[in-house]
Amino acid sequence: MTKRKASPIDDGASTSTNAHRRTVRSKPQSEPQFFQEQRELEDLWKQAFPVGTEWDQIDLLLKHNWNFSNLEDAFEEGGILHGKKVYIFSCTEPQAKSIATLIPVVIVVVSPYPPSDKIVCTSVQMASEEIIDMKRMKMDWVPYIPLGKRDSSVERLKTQIFVLGCVQRRAGLKHLKLERVKKFEYCIPYIYNPLEEDETEQSTIVDILYPAEPEPVFCQFDLDMDELEEFTNERISAEELSEDQSDDFKEFVSKKVLERKRANHEERVRRRIAREQLSAERVAAFQNMKFYKFYPVATPDTPDISGVKAAFINRYYGKAHQVF
Repeated sequence: MTKRKASPIDDGASTSTNAHRRTVRSKPQSEPQFFQEQRELEDLWKQAFPVGTEWDQIDLLLKHNWNFSNLEDAFEEGGILHGKKVYIFSCTEPQAKSIATLIPVVIVVVSPYPPSDKIVCTSVQMASEEIIDMKRMKMDWVPYIPLGKRDSSVERLKTQIFVLGCVQRRAGLKHLKLERVKKFEYCIPYIYNPLEEDETEQSTIVDILYPAEPEPVFCQFDLDMDELEEFTNERISAEELSEDQSDDFKEFVSKKVLERKRANHEERVRRRIAREQLSAERVAAFQNMKFYKFYPVATPDTPDISGVKAAFINRYYGKAHQVF
């Protein structure tokens, strides 16, 4: 028997499996209206760990009775996800001015393979990003079992739906160092597609932070547009630099420019090697991979979020192919 795993939102609250099972027999006419049959995929959105959400904010997701029936309908016959193998993760978006709560969002990746086994963690000081294995953050793609089939084994189900789960529970956070706890809150879902060039990784803009006195000089040098001598003279004319700092500044900028060029070259080589190592099946998977973004549907008892919907997922996934 496969036991129901606690969703990241209810955080381990015990609930009877039978209470969640979809009742297939017809109900007597006298049965009260409030005994409503639960839908097969009703808790799908809750089973996906809300990546990057602060632990003490997760309960806010239950402040409103969010409805993701649009996600459920997508798996029905004729729906955009019907019969597809999918990988699902959840995240939350910053509240709008008129909405005093978090907005849960579900991202569905249509792919025959997991989109990634990595996650991005930003340091507590927000100074850098680290790409690490999901399992180091106790995360993994786990099969989703519909409510009516939770007495069946996972192997027999051969499910086509996988969610990004996390086995870390809030009760265990008190035993972790603060930096480790914060890492969960700064996680970003990651994907690396060697068939596409990341514009941010091939940027021609070099950020310059020159440690001058009395104040450091911050500026941006464009590899394609700027010439070093002229660029330096402009800083002097703007009284950001003194004449005697000119040579040191040019040396500093030249070093940063070289680092950017080297990084761009290494990234091009990395993508080329990664492409060459892909099998034909993997190439086809990347070419046909689709991202769908689901917001909660409008209901009388939930805030109006129609004005905050956006196709952007994050800097690694880019934009969704379709937003619901």
